[in-house]
Amino acid sequence: MSLFAEFHVPSDVFALYRTLQAVPETTVEIERVVAADEVLTPYFWVSGSGLERFETAVEGDPTIEDLHRLDEFDRATLYRANWTENVETIVYAYTQVGATILEATGEGDRWELQMRFDDHDRLDQFQTYCNDNAIPFRLSRLHELTQPRTSRRYGLTPKQHDALVTAWELDYFTSSDVSLTDVATELGISQQSLSQRLHRGYQSLIGETLIVTPPAEEGTETR
Repeated sequence: MSLFAEFHVPSDVFALYRTLQAVPETTVEIERVVAADEVLTPYFWVSGSGLERFETAVEGDPTIEDLHRLDEFDRATLYRANWTENVETIVYAYTQVGATILEATGEGDRWELQMRFDDHDRLDQFQTYCNDNAIPFRLSRLHELTQPRTSRRYGLTPKQHDALVTAWELDYFTSSDVSLTDVATELGISQQSLSQRLHRGYQSLIGETLIVTPPAEEGTETR
């Protein structure tokens, strides 16, 4: 049975440490990672800082190279790059254990990662590797997949799903008395991170539902 493990790791033993120190208001959220020949190419969203400041900081960061700006929106910008240093753990997870990064968020002095492992043996193998190499990965949460994750049907990540559901449960969408800060506090994340999760959650829901079959194709349009 698949396992979902959430880790905390100091940014100085992972990626973009110097960049996150130089522009501490920056939030980096990895969308997906492509692995080929032990070279990891992450696609990630950057928010919270000016693009020029972020890109200038990356020039002096030894953990990343070949940065390319792909898409730019009001609240976040999508980049592609190659990781070069301090990512041996993730290379090992991909190439030896077969684990998958579901989500990864970097802010300030730490990264939060959610990874999927096929079984307990593979998770134990990964943790043994970290311990043997003095890599301070700290397991904060572990759970099994006990039922289908229906939110994946709509293109949502688990954190986007949790953000949308929590906001709905707190009546954020219907009550002026509930602020974005209230929802962020409930989730234990920053307001900026919550804003990004909601924003991309809206994009995914609209893209996977409303845009799939335009109303004009379903029959007579009602005005």
